[in-house]
Amino acid sequence: MQTDILVVDDEAAIADLVEVYLRNEGFTVHKFYTGQEALDCVARTHLDLAILDVMLPDIDGFTLCRRIREQHLFPILMLTAKVEDMDKITGLTLGADDYLTKPFNPLELVARVKTQLRRYLRYNPAAPAAEEAPEEYDFRGLQICRDTHKCLLFGEELSLTPLEFSILWYLCQRRGKVVSSEELFEAVWGERYFDSNNTVMSHIARLREKMHENSRKPKFIKTVWGVGYTIE
Repeated sequence: MQTDILVVDDEAAIADLVEVYLRNEGFTVHKFYTGQEALDCVARTHLDLAILDVMLPDIDGFTLCRRIREQHLFPILMLTAKVEDMDKITGLTLGADDYLTKPFNPLELVARVKTQLRRYLRYNPAAPAAEEAPEEYDFRGLQICRDTHKCLLFGEELSLTPLEFSILWYLCQRRGKVVSSEELFEAVWGERYFDSNNTVMSHIARLREKMHENSRKPKFIKTVWGVGYTIE
C-alpha cells in the first residue's frame, strides 16, 4: 500500500535530505519549497502525513498547518529552527502532532514519521489498517466512536486531531482510573517519556478547550495533581 508524505521546506538541501531518507523507507514523497505549492498538492492529492517547515517564504508553517487541519486529519510534523516553548505549543495548538527542531537527525525524523503513521492507521477508520469492529463510549453527554472516528459532546461534533482523539479514547478506555502523563504519552505517542516533557499537558489543554471545559473545574478530563489525568 502506497504511503504519500508531503514535505515542505524552503531550504532545498534539507528538503532533498528528508526526501532521500523517506524514499529509502519506501514512502512516496511530494516535495515543495513554498506553502502555496503545498496547499495545491493537499487539494489534489491523497496524503497520509505532512512535514512542514515553520519558516516559509510565502505562507508560514503555522498558517499552513491550520489550513490543512480545516479539512484533513492526517498527522502533521513541524520542523522549526526556533527552540522557544511557545513556538512548539503554538504548533501543537493549531493541530500539529509532533515537532523537531533543526538541526535534526534524519533517522529520528523517520522514526517519528513511522510512529505517527502507526497511530493514524490504528485510529483512523478510513485508513487501510483500521480495525473493523465498532467500539464506542457514551456517558454524560460524551459519545466517542473509534469505528467512525467521531466524538460528540451534547450532540455537537468535536473536530479532533488524531492525537486528540487517541488521548480522549485512551482516557475513556480507562474511565475511573488515573492515568499518569508517562503512561498516556507512551501509549499514545509510542515513545519514551521524559520528566521535562510538557507535550501531554499542552494537548490536554487543547482538548479541554475544544470540549468547552473550565480548566479550573473540568467536568470530564480532571487533573489529579502529582499523579495524572482521569475521566470519571
